[in-house]
Amino acid sequence: MNEKMVVGSIEVCDLPDMGILSLPVRVDTGAKTSSLHVDNLEKFTQKGKPWVRFDIHPDVYNIETVTHCESALHDLRRIKSSNGASEERYIIKTLMNLGDKSWNIELSLTDRSDMSYLMLLGRQGMGERVLVDPSQTFMLEN
Repeated sequence: MNEKMVVGSIEVCDLPDMGILSLPVRVDTGAKTSSLHVDNLEKFTQKGKPWVRFDIHPDVYNIETVTHCESALHDLRRIKSSNGASEERYIIKTLMNLGDKSWNIELSLTDRSDMSYLMLLGRQGMGERVLVDPSQTFMLEN
């Protein structure tokens, strides 16, 4: 069996396919699906396939910094948010680097502007790779 990485309740990850580095992420075992805060979300067609384009403000201290992203649309799913409301969300697949490990995760694209962190890493994104110590933060070096 591979040894699992131990993470805290807040870590830093990279989303290299989107050009996002050192993004603080809230690790949440209570959430099934991982999510990412995006603005200007728009669906379009590229070579006959559904895609999405969106903007990310990866530096919460400098909202003038905007990263424009495009990704193939993986799925459209009904997701229940932390406040109990259910909404349809676009799902993309992307590479995530956490510590010295990398793997593909599914991310739901949504408005997390009322949350403290732009990204939430849920159980599906952690898979069988991660153990969470909720009393700790920033345990990994990126």
